[in-house]
Amino acid sequence: MYEALVKKEKKLAVIGLGYVGLPIALEFARKLSVIGFDINAQRVEMMRNGIDPSKELEKEDFEGCDIEFTADIEDLKDANFYIVAVPTPIDSSNKPDLRPILGASTTVGKVLKKGDFVVFESTVYPGCTEEDCVPVLEAESGLKYMEDFKVGYSPERINPGDKVHTLQSIVKVSSGCDPESAEIIAKTYELVVDAGVHRASSIKVAEAAKIIENTQRDVNIALINELSIIFNKMNINTYEVLEAAGTKWNFLNFKPGLVGGHCIGVDPYYLTHKAKELGYHAQIINSGRFVNDSMGGYVAKQTVKKMIAQGKNIQDVRALVMGATFKENVSDIRNSKVVDTVRELQSFGVRVDVVDPYASAEEVKHEYNYDLSEKPSGKYDAVIVAVNHDEYCDKPESEFAEFLRDQAVFVDLKGIYKGKISSFEYWSL
Repeated sequence: MYEALVKKEKKLAVIGLGYVGLPIALEFARKLSVIGFDINAQRVEMMRNGIDPSKELEKEDFEGCDIEFTADIEDLKDANFYIVAVPTPIDSSNKPDLRPILGASTTVGKVLKKGDFVVFESTVYPGCTEEDCVPVLEAESGLKYMEDFKVGYSPERINPGDKVHTLQSIVKVSSGCDPESAEIIAKTYELVVDAGVHRASSIKVAEAAKIIENTQRDVNIALINELSIIFNKMNINTYEVLEAAGTKWNFLNFKPGLVGGHCIGVDPYYLTHKAKELGYHAQIINSGRFVNDSMGGYVAKQTVKKMIAQGKNIQDVRALVMGATFKENVSDIRNSKVVDTVRELQSFGVRVDVVDPYASAEEVKHEYNYDLSEKPSGKYDAVIVAVNHDEYCDKPESEFAEFLRDQAVFVDLKGIYKGKISSFEYWSL
């Protein structure tokens, strides 16, 4: 398989061309013959024209690539090595929503042939690949796992908006269903990952390694968020505490904030779901999720309290929220916790405007049912700098003064204006 791919006698296909799939497909397409498949025909057409719908890649990133973009399942029949890179979200009850990955498994199963390889990159709980996805591949293809086709798992580690920690520079974890497939899969990834490939001993180990990466971060951020709530009651600035504590060599440098997105805010629920199936209640992980999921509402309540303390009538106030995406300098709004702050403010009767230089107004309206404003308009009683986009950092206080009323409240979630605001009531996590 490896030699045939390198000689372009066989093709590699990537199913799902979002933040994860498209960079992988393009990188492989510099070495191999690649088919890029996505169910969204409109996105496919954009990529054919060298446009990344996720706004992460430039037009030149598409140049020199041997890749065919398609939304037609028939085109996938020409491939023999499939990489599945679709989202694994949660539903409204915070339970794993496997429909995208099972749908992708169905698609691959329809074109699977004897001798083919299927590698999953989507973040799942340990066991999902072999217990949930493989049966779909077998049912759709009529082939037998291990005998007729091989399966592997290699978790994605792409960080949206990060131009330093890229696919090439991050060690890749890979695995296969047997020693032979594990080595072929690892060697294939080594074609595009300069940092090297860590060969996990099994698919389950690779699945577990990925899911604890984000669970660990989630729990640590939850601890800092909880500390920020305690310190707020003591009138202590959390960032000053972290700065002081950070002088110790082994202090872990986590910051408080809204924890959203399609990884940290989602992956722990996959692990707790599996733990519950096994009869274990994951106390620390669930507690961390509760704290982090509550922070959006907490920020709104604190803002309302500050405005009341400034003598303002809540029924008459306006607030400006700066930032709608789940993190800085990206257009991704999936699972953004800014919406929790917006809705909580609105529940108090506060009129809220939201601006963001990266987010799509159409996507925000569809996903969260509120409107994005192009720019601030009129005067506000509070501003919440929710996402530290580059455009929002290092603005002079005079620029905020142009759209803030006297005795306005300045809420700075990331502490980027600590010590720089003197004319308004300043508060940060």
